[in-house]
Amino acid sequence: MSVVSEPETRTLAGTALPGTVFTPGQVRILKIAVIVMGVLLVGGFAFVLSAIVYQASHPTQVGGIAAAQVAPPPGDISIDLPVPAGSTVTAMSLDGNRLAVHLNEAAGPEIAIIDLASGRVIAHVKLKPQ
Repeated sequence: MSVVSEPETRTLAGTALPGTVFTPGQVRILKIAVIVMGVLLVGGFAFVLSAIVYQASHPTQVGGIAAAQVAPPPGDISIDLPVPAGSTVTAMSLDGNRLAVHLNEAAGPEIAIIDLASGRVIAHVKLKPQ
């Protein structure tokens, strides 16, 4: 009775390891590749985590200027918005340090844009139907 053994596998670079088709050199290269990719994964996760921590610990930016610079000065700010008699405020929208007030007037709808840091009206936008 004879014992059947695995056939010998030969590759161009030399004799394959038992049970594989890879040579010792190929296995070494594969191990190095796996280690390098693992280090890259861990490094990438560390970078993403540190970027999240950095973004969370620094103040947000509005238009390229730090939020601390666009904040109104401490104290009470009083803003007077001249509104014609008979007009109504239908909506308001806040964006950073700008407030848009939508007014319905007898002459037609208008949007007033107010700078909250200085308290002055920046623009009046008349809405005209076409």
